[in-house]
Amino acid sequence: MSTIDQQFVEYIVKSLVNHPDDVVVDRQIDEKGVLLTLTVNPEDLGRVIGKRGVTAQSLRTLLRAFGTKNDARYNLKIVNNDEDRENYSAEVSQSDDGATQPVKNSPDEDVENESNLTKTTRKELAELDDLDI
Repeated sequence: MSTIDQQFVEYIVKSLVNHPDDVVVDRQIDEKGVLLTLTVNPEDLGRVIGKRGVTAQSLRTLLRAFGTKNDARYNLKIVNNDEDRENYSAEVSQSDDGATQPVKNSPDEDVENESNLTKTTRKELAELDDLDI
C-alpha cells in the first residue's frame, strides 16, 4: 500500500518518463525523516535528473513543500540502476575456430578516443571565442 507522498512522487515522475510502468518509489523512515527512493528505467534517468539536475532539484523542492504541509522532512534519492556503465565493453567476438571470446577495449584506445574528443572540443571552443557577439 503506497502512501500519499509516494503517490505524489509517482504521479509527477510518471508524467515525465517514457516508461511509466518502471517507476518505483520506496519509502523508509530514518533519523533524518522520510527517505523516498526513486527507481526508473535506465533510459529515463536523464529525464528525471534533467539538465544540470534541475528536474531532480525541482522534485526535491516540491517534496519540501509537501513536507511543510505534513510536518515531515523528506529526502529524495534517485537510484542509478544502469548496468551498462562499465569501463570496458563486453562485446563478444568469434575466432576462426568458432569459439566466442569477450573483447575488451584497451585503456590505450579509451585514452586515444578521449584525447581526440578533447582536441575537437578545444578547437570548437576556440572557434567560438573568435566570434564577435
